[in-house]
Amino acid sequence: MSLTSSLLQLPLCQFKSLSLTTPFLHGSSSTSLLHKPSSSLSPPNPLPLTFLPPIRAMKTLQGRVVCATNDKTVAVEVVRLAPHPKYKRRVRKKKKFQAHDPDNKFKVGDYVQLEKSGPISKTKTFIAIPIAARNVPKPKEVVPPELGLPLESQQT
Repeated sequence: MSLTSSLLQLPLCQFKSLSLTTPFLHGSSSTSLLHKPSSSLSPPNPLPLTFLPPIRAMKTLQGRVVCATNDKTVAVEVVRLAPHPKYKRRVRKKKKFQAHDPDNKFKVGDYVQLEKSGPISKTKTFIAIPIAARNVPKPKEVVPPELGLPLESQQT
């Protein structure tokens, strides 16, 4: 009599005590059982995460219009300072973006702010918004007329 035939003749209640308790049989493992052992330094139950809005970089950019010949489109050159990879000196990096100008109101040399939007065309994903121009000379103060008093150099 072989070993398998002798095991088949035993009652089933004996095999229930020999059942394997691992949850990894036949791929039925639960991911909740897979966790790191907790240390005494970490809090036992971490607080649930609160909802934070996603961080989106580069929502707005500022630049100068370099081409305004296309209809409802301007090419804007954005200049930024970035460290040189080898020399670590800050160098100017330029990049041109196509922006939507619905009223064709921008001319070459205007400073605009680029607002991120949904894709308008294949290359346009920004809308141009006017901003105050840089380095505009301030209006000179009006000098009040003379008070009628003679200067010391004129007195003799």
